[in-house]
Amino acid sequence: MNRTAFLFIVPIFLLLIDVYVYQAVKTLSRSASESTQRTIAIIYWGFTALSLLLYVVMQLMPPDSISRNTRTFLWASIAIPYFSKIFAVLIIFIDDIGRFFRWIVSLFYKPEVREAVEDTTRKTLPPTDTISRSDFLMKTALVAGAIPLVGFSWGILSGAHDYRIRRIKLPLKNLPSGFNGMTIAQISDIHSGSFFNKTAVRGGVDLLLKQKPDMVFFTGDLVNSHAEEVNSYIDVFNKVKAPLGVYSTLGNHDYGKYVQWPSAQAERQNVLNVIAAHKQMGWNIMLDENKILEQNGDKIALIGVQNLGFGPAALRAGNLAKAYRGTEEYPVKLLLSHDPTHWDAEVRPQYPDIDVQFSGHTHGAQFGVEIGDARWSPAQYFYKQWAGLYQDGNQRLYVNRGYGYIGYPGRVGILPEITIFELMKA
Repeated sequence: MNRTAFLFIVPIFLLLIDVYVYQAVKTLSRSASESTQRTIAIIYWGFTALSLLLYVVMQLMPPDSISRNTRTFLWASIAIPYFSKIFAVLIIFIDDIGRFFRWIVSLFYKPEVREAVEDTTRKTLPPTDTISRSDFLMKTALVAGAIPLVGFSWGILSGAHDYRIRRIKLPLKNLPSGFNGMTIAQISDIHSGSFFNKTAVRGGVDLLLKQKPDMVFFTGDLVNSHAEEVNSYIDVFNKVKAPLGVYSTLGNHDYGKYVQWPSAQAERQNVLNVIAAHKQMGWNIMLDENKILEQNGDKIALIGVQNLGFGPAALRAGNLAKAYRGTEEYPVKLLLSHDPTHWDAEVRPQYPDIDVQFSGHTHGAQFGVEIGDARWSPAQYFYKQWAGLYQDGNQRLYVNRGYGYIGYPGRVGILPEITIFELMKA
């Protein structure tokens, strides 16, 4: 579908949603005075006109005419209300099915039979002396629409930077005693191009530093696409330090594959600039290489690969064989690999002596429910391993829920994460 067709079809579709939802608004305001009904109509259709106009302007506006953050928030101001209205539409549709059924009955049955059917229908939910079935469904529709509207709005205001510490013990069979009790902090998916509250982002870094980890891992996606997105946050993330160092790698977004570049050289230079930002912050970026860590005379291997994805957004830029070479003799091997699909695709079947893979990438879809051991997220329909710790034999995978966000500028249920691991001898 070309852009011109999209420009006209989408507003028509959105307008139809508004017309449908207005059924509920009109039904529930019919007992109000005429002036109140008129005010409600003006407000409702005023917001509709503003939303549709904003959509058209956003489509026609040159991409670089406003900042990425402003553009993201404007799109969110359109998408969240209409996403919420879809829930209301589904409820209203139930009422319309009932109306259609009663209309069909009126075509084929005598009046007395029709009255009996209508009487039965009215008695289903709830009793007619309190509220009509239609009014009940209209109120339900508005509540169904209000819940996601409030939830996703709160996810921007609060959830986006509600950093949570998750503590994980990692018992490793061959862990040398020199590393027993060592702590590692992991963050992932910073997506600096999406941030809109530098003070809150700095607060997350302060929270990480208060944990006093021995070492820090960052598992990719420093930016959304452009290296310059991180420029104004270098003075925040360069504060991330640890006695044994900060080690990082690249994620799929760091390669700038989701935007158009004027040339292949410009695209490559962007990746080099992202790498330079890691170094500028004092992070040891690992590009298909390994580092032998020594503690109290004992040694383990740390391996870092460029992005290797085998699921959605399957960008493959890394070389695990190259990164692994030279680590064979070490009793424990830790792997930084952005995409968790790499674990099942290559790590487990081909490298059974890699003890733990640290990943991110999924963000837990930035939406879901986690209550105790019960959890759900749309991410689980796309990724077998989407958040938390997974184990197969002696091998483990940890999927960090991410520090930042992309697309939707917030989080609902799946909150930004700072993980603290404690290595233990099994």
